[in-house]
Amino acid sequence: MQPAAAKWYDRRESVFVDFCVEDSKDVKIHFKKSKFEFNCVSGTDNIKQQNSVDLFGEIDPKESKYRRTDRSVLCCLRKVEAGKSWPRLTKEKSKCNWLSVDFNNWKDWEEESDVDLSSFDKFSEMMNTMGGDDIPDLDGAEEHESEDSDDEKMPDLE
Repeated sequence: MQPAAAKWYDRRESVFVDFCVEDSKDVKIHFKKSKFEFNCVSGTDNIKQQNSVDLFGEIDPKESKYRRTDRSVLCCLRKVEAGKSWPRLTKEKSKCNWLSVDFNNWKDWEEESDVDLSSFDKFSEMMNTMGGDDIPDLDGAEEHESEDSDDEKMPDLE
């Protein structure tokens, strides 16, 4: 058995772990309050993969779930304390060689605030109401064909 490669990212109410296993079969995931276990057989070589993770924080096992695709298994771990960020996935600070941060899906949601959103909404509204009245109407514009000096007929190819 070997661990499956995985990427993780943190959100306000959940933590996501995406196991990069192609053509997975016999997927078994056990969610516990402060731990979860992942098992599967993957690839054409039927490689047995297993990961056991002691989590940084607690999750709700009943609200946590997973989805299998042909290329990966995405786990959604529902946090017990929504709104509390996880600086890492694991309880221990030591680095796991099979685990990395999914920067494509990472968001610094802690820094978001309602004030920022309301100012963004005001900006969007301002952009929607700006302009439009002084744009010339081009529907009635006359079309002109201009003849350039380089529009001479080309000789036929032989």
